[in-house]
Amino acid sequence: MNLYTTLQKLCTCPSVSGREESIRELLRELISSFVDEVSVDNLGNLIARKKAKNAKAKKVMLCAHMDEIGFLVTFIEDNGMIRVAPVGGISLSAAAYSEVVSEKRVAGVIVPESKTKPKEYAIDKFYVDIGAKDRKSAERKVSIGDFFVVRGGVRRLAGNRICGRPLDDRIGCAILLSLAERLASVETACDIYYVFSVQEEVGCRGALPAAFGISPDVSLCFDVTGTGDTPGADPMACALGKGAAVKIKDSSVICHEEVVATLCSLAETHKIPYQREILLYGGTDTAPMQLSGSGSRAGALSIPCRYIHSAVETCDLGDAEACVSLAEQFVLTLK
Repeated sequence: MNLYTTLQKLCTCPSVSGREESIRELLRELISSFVDEVSVDNLGNLIARKKAKNAKAKKVMLCAHMDEIGFLVTFIEDNGMIRVAPVGGISLSAAAYSEVVSEKRVAGVIVPESKTKPKEYAIDKFYVDIGAKDRKSAERKVSIGDFFVVRGGVRRLAGNRICGRPLDDRIGCAILLSLAERLASVETACDIYYVFSVQEEVGCRGALPAAFGISPDVSLCFDVTGTGDTPGADPMACALGKGAAVKIKDSSVICHEEVVATLCSLAETHKIPYQREILLYGGTDTAPMQLSGSGSRAGALSIPCRYIHSAVETCDLGDAEACVSLAEQFVLTLK
């Protein structure tokens, strides 16, 4: 499975946190032929299971979130302009003057009120303009509670670099699909649960019940991480093009020491490029997977990403390929 081609499909499917139906059905279609069963839990997580022959096999959970940040419609003004509320960690500076699209594929632009200076940006000073001449015409296309997202898509840059949105975390989803394809015909010692989680962007909500229901012995999260390789960036060891980032900790989790050591050792043995990640802010689904139920030995493979939560998130496909290869070797070592 070609990662770039897969991302082209995934990134043009708008699915804000809590409204993941569209991306879930696309992912179900793409992974079904590589696994033994596919289900959806009560919260909406997509769970694809590849069974081991041993009925008492241990369980490994591999997780990437399928939701994205966006906006919910809260009010439609008499002039047809649409007021919205943020869903997830929105940067208004990054979102200003962007093209947006609704779940009904209604196009618009999100802009600040006239004469609003960047230092004055606040969500109550922003609105979506869909070109409607008044409230009545706007209501024919948009309802209170509809969502908008900055229009998605992915483009190639120089070399292996790509940019677009929402690479956070459709690139993690693409990695899971590629991994599932590689392992489809391999007899593994563990049951593998590929989990595409919901509502990560609003508090890592989906992975918690998914992990509780699966009760994995080992778990790996796949998500983007920051970098220190741009002008003015805070010091950070991660950079684009240096391989899979093996997470050691972030602000929500300290990864299992044995999992970290195993991933690093496998990378060196199989000559897979990797780097060590310590993220001083934010968190991922790693934390709820680690703590759910009786807990699991949790780790994470991150994809370095510049300009996270913008319309031009930038990654290196070589780093994503390294994550696929390293995760494959990790799963094959589990007994």
